[in-house]
Amino acid sequence: MSNSNKRYTQFSEYLKEKFGVRVYKITLDAGFSCPNRDGTISTGGCIFCDDGGSFSKAHSNLLPINEQVIVGIEYLKKRFKAEKFMSYFQAFSNTYKPLNELETIYSQALNHPDIVGISIGTRPDCVDDEKIKLISSYTKDYETWIEYGLQTIHNKTLKKINRGHDYECFLKAYEKTKNAGIKVCTHVIFGMWENHDEIMQTAKELARLEVDGVKIHMLCALEGTKLAQMYAKGEIDFMSEDEYIQTVCDFLEYLPKKTTIQRLAGNGWNATLVAPKWLGKKWDCLNKIDRELIKRNSFQGKNITT
Repeated sequence: MSNSNKRYTQFSEYLKEKFGVRVYKITLDAGFSCPNRDGTISTGGCIFCDDGGSFSKAHSNLLPINEQVIVGIEYLKKRFKAEKFMSYFQAFSNTYKPLNELETIYSQALNHPDIVGISIGTRPDCVDDEKIKLISSYTKDYETWIEYGLQTIHNKTLKKINRGHDYECFLKAYEKTKNAGIKVCTHVIFGMWENHDEIMQTAKELARLEVDGVKIHMLCALEGTKLAQMYAKGEIDFMSEDEYIQTVCDFLEYLPKKTTIQRLAGNGWNATLVAPKWLGKKWDCLNKIDRELIKRNSFQGKNITT
């Protein structure tokens, strides 16, 4: 799986094996929006999305992208003695601009000798043939990923969270992306009014598709979101930490070993996190996942039969 002692295929180890050194992501903010927030699809956006659009770092104040890259590289070199980097567009929908603007933005993000890749977070309804063609042009020289926020394969849940697209939309975008030679990381969320079997159905479908990467998130309420309002009214409760850990391990057992695991626990959001409070302890959660897999004598792909 990897040279680490983990029982799942870490994305960091995949990159280290490919490039010979640790590769660090530089989170970039190009001021993208989202069709599910600006009224193009609906109003209000997804019920869990706050004004940061899942942006995990301090906002850039919209420095030019090439300057953000330089600042990020200098910081990571100083802190971690890092050598190689990926440009990562995370907040909101990072293909939601005209093609000529996207080309300028992505080119600036790659215009540094220490950048070896690019990862673009977006929605499956925010890509088309021309945008896919542009992004695929980077695959020759760079590690190139698109991260799609799927969240679940169940349309009833997608509707409930006001996602604004269905699973069939994801499948069409996924096929186009894979056919263009671009790697795909799929985001899923646990705790969205789904039972255990429904969550495992998502795992099995991602296994069938042989997705290149997966990020697992826990549904959480942040200040200023529709979900926080629902939580205050008692309209939803959240998974306990133990339930989440058990579900993560079950989910991993259905994923192929070649699928890279790019997230298993949140980074914290302590300043705006309403619930569940345990989510702010990322490393504690990751250690408990490791211990549970050892306790089970289990590993990623255990339940896959050939």
